Amino acid sequence: MSTMQDVAKKAGVSKATVSRVLSGKGYVSEATRQQVFAAIEAAGYRPNLLARNLATSKSQCIGMVVTNTLYSGSYFSEILSQAAKKVEEIGRQLILVDGKHSAQQEREAIEFLLDLRCDAIILYPRYLTIDEMDEIIEQTTQPIVVVNRRLRKHPSHAVFCDHKKSAYNATLALIERGHRHIAFITGSLDSPTALERLNGYKQAIGHANLPVEPQRIIEGKWTPACGVNAITSLLERRVPFSAVIASNDDMAIGALKQLTRAGISVPQQVSLLGFDDIPVAPFLLPALSSVKDPVTDMIHEVINRLISMLDGGNMLPQKALISGLVLRESVANAPDTER
Repeated sequence: MSTMQDVAKKAGVSKATVSRVLSGKGYVSEATRQQVFAAIEAAGYRPNLLARNLATSKSQCIGMVVTNTLYSGSYFSEILSQAAKKVEEIGRQLILVDGKHSAQQEREAIEFLLDLRCDAIILYPRYLTIDEMDEIIEQTTQPIVVVNRRLRKHPSHAVFCDHKKSAYNATLALIERGHRHIAFITGSLDSPTALERLNGYKQAIGHANLPVEPQRIIEGKWTPACGVNAITSLLERRVPFSAVIASNDDMAIGALKQLTRAGISVPQQVSLLGFDDIPVAPFLLPALSSVKDPVTDMIHEVINRLISMLDGGNMLPQKALISGLVLRESVANAPDTER
C-alpha cells in the first residue's frame, strides 16, 4: 500500500507539500498541485479519511440518524431515497447511522457522526424529546436539522408536516360526503405522528358536532395485520361504520382485505382512506385514496437549510408543510342509510 512518502518521492516534493495539497491549507503553486495529483494517481495512494477529516475539519459528508424500527415501508424508503439524491447533487456523501432503540442510542449515533467530522446531520428522531434535541443543537458546532418534529428553542432547525391538519382535512372530506360514523385506525401511540393524526381526526369530528366515540378508534402498529385486526374488532363488536381512516396505507390495505373477506364492498358500503400514498395505492382494487406527505419538498428543505447554515446563513423558522389529499375509487358518498 502506497504512503504519503511514496507520493512525495514520485512528485519530487516534500511530504509536507503533499500534506498541504491534500488539506488545502497553505500555498502551493498550481504546477506543484498537478504534480502531486499525478503522483497520487500513479502511486494508487488513498489518503486516510479520518486523518484528512481531522486535518481539515471537513468530510464532505452529511450524516443521517434514523432508528432501524422506521426503515421498512414506502414512506421511509422515499425519505432515504430523496436524501441520498439531494446529497449527491451537492457533491457530498450521505452516511446513514442507526438510532436503534432508545434516546441514549440516538444520542450516541449523533456523537458517532460528529466524531467522523460529518459537516452536518439530519435527524429523524424516534425517542429523543424536544428538550433533548434542543440541548444537542445548542451544544453542537455542526448544523443539525430535525425532520418531522417541531422544536421550541431552535425552530429554524426543524422541517415538518402538519399531520394534525392533514388528518383533519381527510376526515372533513369524508364528513362532507355524508359520512357520520367514521372509524379510525391509529398508528403506534408512542409516535408523535400517530398522535397528531388521531388528534386531527378527533378535531374534525368535534367541529362537525359529531360525537367522538372511543369504540370507533382502534389502536394499530402500522402493519397490514393491524388493519385486518381493526376491521375484525369492529365487526365482532357490531360497531356501525360507513368509512375507515387508517393512519398509513399498509393498515388500509389490511383493512381492505378484511372488508372484502366479510363481503363488504368498498366504496359502496364503506369508504376507505389511508396515509402515505404508497406507489401501489393507485393499482389496488379499488384504487386507494390516501394522504400524500410532501416528502421530496421536506427533504429538499432540510438539506437546503443545512447548506445555508454551513455557509453561515441565518434561517427563519419553517412553516409546517401541508400534505395533499388524493381521492381515488375507495372513497364515495355515504350510503343513503347513513344520511
